[in-house]
Amino acid sequence: MDDNMKEKSLDKKSVDTERIEKAMREILLAIGENPDREGLSRTPERVARMYSELFAGMYDDPVRHTERVFTESYDELVLLKDIPFYSMCEHHFLPFMGMAHVGYLPHGKVIGVSKLARIVDGFARRPQVQERLTTQVAECLMHEIDARGVAVVMEATHTCMTIRGVKKSGSTMVTSAMLGSFRSDARSRSEVMSLIGR
Repeated sequence: MDDNMKEKSLDKKSVDTERIEKAMREILLAIGENPDREGLSRTPERVARMYSELFAGMYDDPVRHTERVFTESYDELVLLKDIPFYSMCEHHFLPFMGMAHVGYLPHGKVIGVSKLARIVDGFARRPQVQERLTTQVAECLMHEIDARGVAVVMEATHTCMTIRGVKKSGSTMVTSAMLGSFRSDARSRSEVMSLIGR
């Protein structure tokens, strides 16, 4: 992609639904379907709306959810468990979904609990791999709220391996990112993993 194309894609504020509709119509033709038949005639439009929702994170900076923090002397573990998330595997454009567990050790500042879920959503709603998603959430919190440590554990089912390819339904992929105290202190890491249930 040349520099002009990169600049244009960065300037966009939303998904190009018209382009997706045209592409979806081509996909229907390519698999041998009739895009004009009753059941499919509005499918390109529906797919475009769906992609607008699934990829909303492309046009959102999750860092904005860290702008408001509260001064607190609390310095023990803060953990939000079982945050549902949905993302799209960038390798096959099939969804993966599961639960995120986000913990941090404050350093004089705490963040609103709903912001943790919003940060997860912001990074999840874009073409992703679970490993990068896990790291992005952890690094965002570590850097933006100046935490002493951040722990993020994500558990997900990947439809790219449950409905195609190896077809191993029931399998769960687990990734973790341990920063700061959670990386350097085995007791802190053990505490958070125990509370998560791992």
